[in-house]
Amino acid sequence: MDRELFEHHLTSAHGRGRAPQGAAIGVAGTRLCGDVVRIALALDDSGRRVGAVGWEAEACGATIASLSAVAELVEGMDLLEVARLGARDVDAQLGGLSAGKFHAAELVADALARALGTAVRERGALAPPADGSPRTLVAMSGGVDSAVVALLAGREQGDAVAVTLELWADEANDGERSCCSAQAVRYARALAHRMGMAHLTLDLRDEFRAGVVTPFLEDHRAGLTPNPCIRCNGHVRLDAMLEFADRLGAATLATGHYARVEHGADGPLLRAAVDAWKDQTYMLAALTPDSLARMRFPLGELTKPQVRELAAEAQLPVASKPDSQDLCFLAGTNRSDFLARHAGIEQQPGEIVDSGGRVLGRHSGHHGYTVGQRRGLGVAAEEPLYVLRTEPARNRVVAGTRAELATTAVPLRGARLHRDGARVDRVKLRYRAKPLPARLVGDPAPGPHRRLEVALEQPVDGAAPGQMACLMEGDVVIGWATIGRPGAVAPQPAAAQSSSSG
Repeated sequence: MDRELFEHHLTSAHGRGRAPQGAAIGVAGTRLCGDVVRIALALDDSGRRVGAVGWEAEACGATIASLSAVAELVEGMDLLEVARLGARDVDAQLGGLSAGKFHAAELVADALARALGTAVRERGALAPPADGSPRTLVAMSGGVDSAVVALLAGREQGDAVAVTLELWADEANDGERSCCSAQAVRYARALAHRMGMAHLTLDLRDEFRAGVVTPFLEDHRAGLTPNPCIRCNGHVRLDAMLEFADRLGAATLATGHYARVEHGADGPLLRAAVDAWKDQTYMLAALTPDSLARMRFPLGELTKPQVRELAAEAQLPVASKPDSQDLCFLAGTNRSDFLARHAGIEQQPGEIVDSGGRVLGRHSGHHGYTVGQRRGLGVAAEEPLYVLRTEPARNRVVAGTRAELATTAVPLRGARLHRDGARVDRVKLRYRAKPLPARLVGDPAPGPHRRLEVALEQPVDGAAPGQMACLMEGDVVIGWATIGRPGAVAPQPAAAQSSSSG
């Protein structure tokens, strides 16, 4: 460490107490760990450079000095150059902190990244590259898939900028296992910088809670089986990144999803990936054609082993990193504890009954069961029993045989079709399930529909209300809808359906 430089920043504290007009705020640290820093960063009138920086802190001397050094460094700097700064650069501005003080540089880098990301989201106005080449925004989670997308974008486009979303913060979670925690953001930033890319943090915690977590909790309370990833991709995460791309002068957004886009005269549609096991079109089905027109899925033509091979060839440290298995906001906890902690949904014992109302056993709470579930019922019977439905108002679980569960008619609500319903020839009712031969009753027209019904060629062992139905023609996604409760909705005539609101 350069002692003279350190003392200069510790005593002069450049930017301390300053509150630039229109500044975006980035906060890092907690009083629990000892240090809390707050950076206020304003872009200049052009929206392309940092104008002024101020900060406040309850922190140790190393953190104070780091804040002063950063404030002095970034004022007047191009925002993409600021986006290339990380903890190592903060450390270098002080001549190198001791190993025991390096956490100060990490804390300041986190706060700077959050402030910059918010400033760009609110006032950024970068123009596309002057040479006419396209700029691509790459969604990076810190995993191998998004890292390879960044690698390919850098090779093919040249001008690629990385963004990582911070979606959730909960002390009960394992931040190391979550793809959207503060730890994940820090790891993705370091990986992007290692690859020579500018990296920005986009804080969507409020939007994620309102648009994904709150509906997830409400659906469980109502006895439904939600799929929060569809809400996240279709209504929160990808739309926000496309708007962010506009601020950065980026024409396209590239992600690590396994999917393809089929471009036709009537606009783009999702198409299943080459790797059927990794295919993620189900999770992306709620994307609008306008969004799809700007999306790029470089992994759609690759298999997972090929992706890992590309990462290994490029010596990326994530080449062998395991895939995330949990919902990002459940990492390190379980669903039951999460529901109790965030919605007050406690385990409440109730009856397991057959379809005639005869009591078969007891359960610990209806929200822990989903239609078609077999394991965990704990009821002895001559033949296997499955969950036929849940009755939230009575806190009951209704169980029956596989024959009782089977159905060829699935009610849908809140449907949206991108093409004529007559083109639908199969439906996917769960993420990992195979598409089933099917048709839409009434051949509905393109557009939104409050209610529809899909008829299956062969019986299926239940369709869980609250899950999504991905409506397909071959391997192309024609539309999507939410599975309704059996008997709760009835199909409407095609003319009435086409005028319904979604």
